[in-house]
Amino acid sequence: MKDIIDIINGVIWSNALIFLCLAAGVYFSFATKFVQIFYFREMIRLLFDGKSSEKGVSSFQAFAIAISGRVGTGNIAGVATAIAMGGPGAIFWMWVIAFLGASSAFIESTLGQLYKEVNDGVYRGGPAYYIEKGLGIKWYAMVFAFATILSTVLFLPGVQSNSIALSVNNAFDIPVHYTGMIVTFFLGLIIIGGVKRISKVAEIVVPFMALAYILMAVIIIFMNITEVPAVFALIIKSAFNLEATFSGVFGMAIAWGVKRGIYSNEAGQGTAPHAAAAAEVSHPVKQGLVQSFSVYVDTLFVCTATALMILFTGQFNVINPDGGFIVENLPGVPFGPEFTQYAIGTHFPSIGKGFIAFSLLFFAFTTIMAYYFIAEANLSYLTRNKSSKWAVRILQLAILGATFYGAIKTAEIAWTLGDIGVGMMAWLNIIAILMLRKPAFIAFEDYKRQRKAGKDPVFIAKENGIENTDLWK
Repeated sequence: MKDIIDIINGVIWSNALIFLCLAAGVYFSFATKFVQIFYFREMIRLLFDGKSSEKGVSSFQAFAIAISGRVGTGNIAGVATAIAMGGPGAIFWMWVIAFLGASSAFIESTLGQLYKEVNDGVYRGGPAYYIEKGLGIKWYAMVFAFATILSTVLFLPGVQSNSIALSVNNAFDIPVHYTGMIVTFFLGLIIIGGVKRISKVAEIVVPFMALAYILMAVIIIFMNITEVPAVFALIIKSAFNLEATFSGVFGMAIAWGVKRGIYSNEAGQGTAPHAAAAAEVSHPVKQGLVQSFSVYVDTLFVCTATALMILFTGQFNVINPDGGFIVENLPGVPFGPEFTQYAIGTHFPSIGKGFIAFSLLFFAFTTIMAYYFIAEANLSYLTRNKSSKWAVRILQLAILGATFYGAIKTAEIAWTLGDIGVGMMAWLNIIAILMLRKPAFIAFEDYKRQRKAGKDPVFIAKENGIENTDLWK
């Protein structure tokens, strides 16, 4: 089984997907005249603009749901894995894919808003919706919906619960199956409440967890402030094969930086448009900008904080592709959240392991919540207002089962299955948004025109020549 999983992962995550992700980010950056730079202040302004309604959540709640999905195991264990497989240079390529991916996130989230509809009494949207309504290719939309349900219900939750269980076991010596049962129980209480309960929990938990983690990172950075230039130099030199120690993993640095960057920030993957579509806004571009900002929060803030803590303290290993280790500072710990636990433990021995265990608990738990939200949106697409209570119950039982199973299986299989899930969605979604780029560009031009005229932009699809956008009349 492991060999089959590895073969599938190798096919999906070939160099072609890495090139596609980078090329799409470059194209959208130039096509939008670098929206991720010149509209940064607008992103911040819009973050707290707008209110929720009976059908939709507020901009900030949608942002919080998206951050729930983006900020998770990838920010702690994923960064450690990138360093272990590609050396410090992998962090630079995570930054690159985050910067470029912010433009891809803007496009996909704007499209998610443009083509949303009301299903089950609430706003629903995402790639399946914009593929069918924008491209007119229903079979493609259905393939994406099925692939996303498969990924977010069966493949991806295991990565999150596995990291929670391992970090709790490492910190408190609690058996993984006990942690799995507790996480599964509380997840069940939340997802049964539906979209509104998920958004409320995310709105409260996400800011708390992100600020606490970044505060710890800032403290450690100030304790090592004199080493900051050297660590950044190490990252950049390793990224361009100028550091002899890590020359053997130069190619791996690019591959793993992009792979873990996409896994962490989800830009272009097709998950964030589901949250974007749920927001109540007057113009699709508003939520596109807000979701673009969430990529920065995820990678440039949280992932960088993790990387600096690990590299400052030297609590990492780098695996040699030919066998053995290039660097082995932690014997018996090839990769995983333990890197970050040992890094914090270097400065705060009494709380290091426990702090990361609790951080991962919040990060990963909210990510699984977001996965359920995405899965339900795609199930709603497939059933389209038909009675689907039994299907929702099956979905809930399946994600609860996968969450518990993920907690007790090996980390290597969990991560490989997670990569397969991310890769499947990324292939399908990036091709779709490249084909459907024009409506997003038209909406962006309309937004800029109204802002320049001093208006609070309101979108009317007919005036912009965009069809099949029923909610923008």
